[in-house]
Amino acid sequence: MSGHSHAKTIKHQKDLADKKRGAAFSKMIRVITVAVKEGGANVETNNKLRMAIDLARTVNMPKDNIERAISRASGAEGGEAFVEFLFEAYGPGNVAVLVSGITENRNRALAEIKQIINQNGGKLIGEGAIQWMFERKGVVDIDVNNQTQDLKDKNSLEMAAIEAGASDIRWYENILEIYTEPEKPEVVKKGLEEKGIKVESFSVGWIPKEEIGVDEKAKEHCEKLFDALDDNDAVQEVYSNLKD
Repeated sequence: MSGHSHAKTIKHQKDLADKKRGAAFSKMIRVITVAVKEGGANVETNNKLRMAIDLARTVNMPKDNIERAISRASGAEGGEAFVEFLFEAYGPGNVAVLVSGITENRNRALAEIKQIINQNGGKLIGEGAIQWMFERKGVVDIDVNNQTQDLKDKNSLEMAAIEAGASDIRWYENILEIYTEPEKPEVVKKGLEEKGIKVESFSVGWIPKEEIGVDEKAKEHCEKLFDALDDNDAVQEVYSNLKD
């Protein structure tokens, strides 16, 4: 789940090696657990849980695993006492980085993530220092390659996204990333599906207001930092204002 764009996250998830699937499933269990704790186990009324399930499906998490995670989180024991976090940092080339995750021990997660950032040429900074550089938005992703032949035209997909309520759009190769208001990604998703368009994923994330370019060396160091953060069990998403 690394990278500074959600579209990159989707591509990364599709290419997960078998040895990483176990770790990905563990992360999804945390996302589902937090969603159930906040809004209950009813998928019809819990939007966060619906998004969690959708995200779990992008890493091919089996239905049985998803159902067990929901059952455990809503049962008498209630599962682990997970809490969400959002840490802020500067990466190589002064790239702004937001690290979001879920942990049962915030202090331990903070120490581990600080060490990773320091080891990769970055610096952890105080709360609120760079969060203003990002906006909370809904994100819906469409992969052109997964559409039927009559829906592969990029201009048509852009128009469909706008008609469904997109506030902005951006292409990452063959993936159309659609931005919405934070409370509307599911509305846009349904609007697209009503037109026969297959949606890869929908979620809410932190989108940079502006992106910055760095030299190739700094960019390589940033990607190395993102990968190292992604390998941490507590980290769910890594966002940055690094320009492709």
